[in-house]
Formats: sequence, C-alpha cells, structure tokens
Amino acid sequence: MHILLVSPENPRTFWNFDEVVRMAGCRAAFPPLGLLTVAAMLPERWTLELVDMNVRPLTDEAIARADAVLLSAMIVHEPSVRRILARCRDAERPVVAGGPLFTTGAERFPEADCCVIGEAEELIPELVAHLEAGTLPPRLEAPRRPDVSRTPRPRWDLVRARDYLMLSVQASRGCPFDCEFCDITAVYGRTPRVKSPPQFIGELEGAVGTGHRGPIFVVDDNFIGHRPRAKALLREVIRWRAATGVRNSLVTEASMNLVDDPELLELMVQAGFRSVFIGIESPDERSLTECRKVQNTRRDLIESVRTIHRAGMQVMAGFIVGFDADEEDVFERQRRFIQDAGVVTAMVGLLTALPGTRLFTRLTAEGRIVGQSTGDNLSTVINFEPRLDRDVLVDGYRRLMQELYAPASYYQRVARFLEDYRPAGVAGRRSVKDVRAFVHSLWTLGLASPGRMAYWRFVARAATRHPRAFAEAMDLAIRGHHFRTVAAGL
Repeated sequence: MHILLVSPENPRTFWNFDEVVRMAGCRAAFPPLGLLTVAAMLPERWTLELVDMNVRPLTDEAIARADAVLLSAMIVHEPSVRRILARCRDAERPVVAGGPLFTTGAERFPEADCCVIGEAEELIPELVAHLEAGTLPPRLEAPRRPDVSRTPRPRWDLVRARDYLMLSVQASRGCPFDCEFCDITAVYGRTPRVKSPPQFIGELEGAVGTGHRGPIFVVDDNFIGHRPRAKALLREVIRWRAATGVRNSLVTEASMNLVDDPELLELMVQAGFRSVFIGIESPDERSLTECRKVQNTRRDLIESVRTIHRAGMQVMAGFIVGFDADEEDVFERQRRFIQDAGVVTAMVGLLTALPGTRLFTRLTAEGRIVGQSTGDNLSTVINFEPRLDRDVLVDGYRRLMQELYAPASYYQRVARFLEDYRPAGVAGRRSVKDVRAFVHSLWTLGLASPGRMAYWRFVARAATRHPRAFAEAMDLAIRGHHFRTVAAGL
C-alpha cells in the first residue's frame, strides 16, 4: 500500500515562531513527531509519503497516489483539517484521523472514514488489517494507554531536518497533576509513562544523526512527572554527551516543583537543558486554588523562577487570565509579575474550556459553555460565560500582550533574566541557522525596526555585562521580534 501521512497547516500562534523561522532560513519550527512515530509502526512493505503542510503544500497528485491518508491533528488545526477532509472525499481517498482533535471530538468529524481514539501503539495491527482489507470501521479506540518503552524511533528519513528550527523527541507521556483547565490527563493520563534511558538515547541519536545541530525539544507533558526515572534518564544523557561530544541544547516542559529538588535541577542543566516551559498561570493564589494548580501554591513564584535562572536554565512560562477569581486588576498584576521575575518568553492566553477537561465538565453543568474551543493560545474567542465582563477580558488581554512585548518592556525583561542567569553545564552548539538568524536580525531589528535604538542599547549591554550569555541574549532579541508581531495582530 502507498500511505500518505499529512500534518495540517498551523495557524499563526505564539509557538510557531514564524519570524524566527524566516530569519533562520527554515520552513517550520517543529516537525510532526507524532506522524513520524506512527510511520515507524507501519509495515515495512508499505511505501510512505509524508507531507507537512507547514513545509510544502499538499498537492492533488499526492492525494491521488495514496491508497489511504493518515491525518494527525490538534484542536488548533481544525480549519485546515476540514479542508483536507473535503479534498480527500472529493478524491475518493479514505482518511484515518487521529490525534487530540479526534480523541476528544471524533463525533464532529463524520467525514473521516475512521477516527482513532487514544494513542496508536496498540491499535496499529488492527488498523493495518482493516486498511489492507478495505474494511475501515468508523472508529478505533485504544483499549488502554500503551507502554511507551515499546514505541519505536521516529522515521526521520521522511522529512528534511534543515526545514525545521528544532527537532523533537519524547521521553514520557502523562502528568501527575490535575489542573482543571488542562486536557493532558484526559488524553495521556496522570500516571507518567517513561521510556528507558537507552531508548531515549536512541531517539536523541536519531535526531542528531539527521545532521541537525540546533536545539532539540523534548516534548513531554511534564518531563519530571516521574522524578526518580527522570533522574536515571538524565544521568544516562550526561554520560552519552561526555562520550560522544554532542552539544545540541535541550528544551522541555516541567512543573514548578522542579525547584524543590536541587539534584534534579542540577542534572537537567548538566544534561544540556537550556530552557524549560512551566505553567505558572497566575500570581493570584485564589486563581491557582480555583484551577487546582496545587504545585504552584504556597510558594514564592518569583523566587522559584529566579532559582531556575540562577541554575542555568531559562524559564519560559504560560499565564492565563479569565479565571472566576480574577479581578479587573489581573492584567496589571500579571504584567508586574512577568517583568519582576524576568520571564522573557511569557505566553499569556485567555482561559478556554477544552473538551475532556474538568473545567469543561464544570462549566457545562453550570450552563456556561457557549461554543467550541479554538485550541489557539492567542485566540480572543472565549467559549464560556466568564465572571468578568467579556469585553474587559479581551481588551485587557490585548493591552497586556502589547505592553509585554513593546521593545522597552521586552528588553528590560531580558536584562532582568540576564542578571540572574548563570550559564552552566554543556555549552550548546551554535548552528548555521543561528548564525543566519543573527545576521538577518541586524537588519530587521537594528535598522528596519522602530525599536532599533532600544535594540542597539540592549546589544551593547549584553556584550559588556553578560558576554558569556551573549548568544542567548541575541536569540531572545530575535524571538522578541516574533512575539511583538504576534501581539500587534491580536
């Protein structure tokens, strides 16, 4: 069989790094790791073709060549998915659709010939049999959450590493916490399932073996969800780096209780992690209690962020406005917290009720759900009736984002971060993409931008006061241009 694997087109979001991608001469920020992993589970006798629509267009010829189309998507991809489904239906090609969009909302997509509910590992033999027999059922549901220690390496031969800003690997799935607004536990569960150290090293070797010399994103829901196993994995990564000389930096997601374990924090830095995304959500204890973000309560969140910075990792963080406990001063409180903590990359979003979450269940019971979530962290659509006035929320959110990413505010925040940051561990390798982006930024930020004077003051300050972190400072300046562009479009 000839199978076409399709990754839908991303809308403009906070995390697609459009401007950074353009400056680096790439085509997209991240590869479709889920599809590359599914491809590795399919029979070797089949021929596979992968189209990432963020890299190249999906042509009618590619659809016509396929005996079947495998489509994987998140909620944010729905508009692109509906166009793909229509084209495949017109071409009379069967579509198997999976991923979070279909796991939590399959009933909304009758156009798909077969919806895969849950993770694919244990469903693949049954799916293969149905595809070869031409007997696809309307849905296939995973009987359980699979043992990820049996998951194969991604098929990197199906994409070109040079098209992407970062490559991706995965060490675990699931998160032990149960935040009310988060759909991770609904999709992947609360018991973290962790790959073995040799298995994870194999994934890193596969990514590095493509020739990629830039950052590698470890796409876990919570990398430290199972702390003892995370430590064992990190020790193996440290040994592997020492033996091979690999210098790619690592990025991941974790929870704030990372600061409660100094050994774990040190191991992450020594293993090459340079950035960690943490959901902070709010500086308001009442809002944190409301959404059951228990790992963030009863602690000094600013000092926690600065502890991680001092250890040698940058905290990227998520923030939310629109909780029932929020007052009209929430926007100013968020702005002050982000500036004072030096959270340079601050993803702020309006609260949304995702299907499958406890928030969605509660608001449904209260009669407050008014529509579907877009899944877009930059959306100004609120799919429930908030306690605060809807216009106050939307206007305050837009103003907050634009203030955070105005040149003066942004560079001030980077300076706050650099005052705390202590580069440590393995120095990351600078790739050709990094050099290309820096050279491009000299024109875009240093000459063409209205904020060029602030940029040159920042460059001078970073070069003289923080020479060891100068490369990181320039990376952040480039990212700031992307975030400003995004904020201006809200």
